[in-house]
Amino acid sequence: MLARLVPDALERSPDLVSAYDIEIRAAAPALRGRVPARRVTIDEGLPDEERILVPAPRRTLRLANGLTEFVAAATPPGVVLVVHNADEADPTDAELLEVMTRRIPASHLRIEVYADGPRPPEDDRTAGQLWELVDHCVREGFLHAVAELGLRGLAATEQGGQAWWRFAQRTATALGGLGRPDEARALWEQVRRASQDPAMHAAAAYGTAMLDARHPDPARRDLGRARGWANQAIAISTLVPDRAFKLGFDRNGLALIELREGRKEAALALVESAIDLAARELPDRHPVHRMVLLANRAQLLAALGHTKEALEDYSAAIAIDPVFPDHYLDRGNLWFSLGRNEEALADYQSAIAMSPPLPEAYYNRAEVRIALGEQEAALADLAYVLECDPAYLDAYINRAGLLAGMERDGEAFEDVRAGLALAPGNPHLLTVLGQLETAAGRPEEAARALDAAIAAAPALAAAWANRGALRYELGQLEPALDDLTRAVELDPQPDLLANRAVVLAALGRR
Repeated sequence: MLARLVPDALERSPDLVSAYDIEIRAAAPALRGRVPARRVTIDEGLPDEERILVPAPRRTLRLANGLTEFVAAATPPGVVLVVHNADEADPTDAELLEVMTRRIPASHLRIEVYADGPRPPEDDRTAGQLWELVDHCVREGFLHAVAELGLRGLAATEQGGQAWWRFAQRTATALGGLGRPDEARALWEQVRRASQDPAMHAAAAYGTAMLDARHPDPARRDLGRARGWANQAIAISTLVPDRAFKLGFDRNGLALIELREGRKEAALALVESAIDLAARELPDRHPVHRMVLLANRAQLLAALGHTKEALEDYSAAIAIDPVFPDHYLDRGNLWFSLGRNEEALADYQSAIAMSPPLPEAYYNRAEVRIALGEQEAALADLAYVLECDPAYLDAYINRAGLLAGMERDGEAFEDVRAGLALAPGNPHLLTVLGQLETAAGRPEEAARALDAAIAAAPALAAAWANRGALRYELGQLEPALDDLTRAVELDPQPDLLANRAVVLAALGRR
């Protein structure tokens, strides 16, 4: 599809192609020679052993939204896109088709999807050729493809050899990122049984530790077992050629385990030891490693209340790679928590500029705009978030609350219903629902929603405040006072104090 659209777009509108350089170069590597890279991360020019970042699975949604916007702009109205063999589409292509079908009106681009069609020839790629594909897919975050192609590469190479090991490491990492920890664990065990190479054993120990520490089901995380594997990785890393890098990498992994066990200071000490090691022994190598360590230390410093030092570390990480968007996002969050709205806004806008469509940045920018009183701009950001990701629950919550505050109750009801369809019983949405039902003159429905919100989240001040307001309207002054007092205890905001004052005055307690 891109091979058909991009050459013509380059002739007619090169700026359009430039605006989506990341997406096009990721999805169609054959076009890289014709599509100049406008936003280039430091990762691009590093040797293989220094490229340690694996994009999160949600990156494919960012790319799908960017490609959808490009296709909509690059096609004239009335075009038909015919997709054959859709049953063979991998999850990344299926995601792109879903986003295009949802976001591009059929009157502009009609998409016809068929399960049958002419079949391509059998794929007979060699293990060298497979590795090029796996390497590209790892860089771009196409983890489903990595898992599929990596298993083929493993079958085509000699077990225990260097070529086999490269496939094993990438495939196990992809399986872990996809939430398939049992398959990843089995592959790491296969590595341990196939080789006596210390580097392979250190990587397998680290990889297994992260499976235990990051299991998608929190109930199945085993931090004690993760610590054992991480300690083993650190012990073995003292024997490998690139000792300083590997040792620092593994200490950073152990820091995650310390953090998950609630020991922030111990986690910080581990990250600082890794930073010191890199400064001493890797001053001109592994910049991505140093960037990650600085960002991790910033996160820990912020959690410990050392905001000035955290901001300095985020800035140092950004200086290493100014085109990596995630650290702008993290620094923006810290600025926002400090009430520095203009600085937060600038960082969120930088993240937006450096990335394919990034729903998190638009969502966070909406929060800043709400704080600045820019309600319409905030609504526009939240609408874009939900256009890109209709499952973004917090966007429904914030937009419903914003619309209710603007007395656009019909629209707020729609967002509450959509959000509750995703997360039945969500206390924030139930709180807004109670507020809306109160305004609509349905006190029984309002009370039912607010009671459920408080039962689900007893520390949610807004739920107590709204139930207090409802009870005041119903003439239930003492219960209203109790609710508003609890709301003030949880969150002593001026409006809550003012509302409680009204109730106290009505009770004669002037």
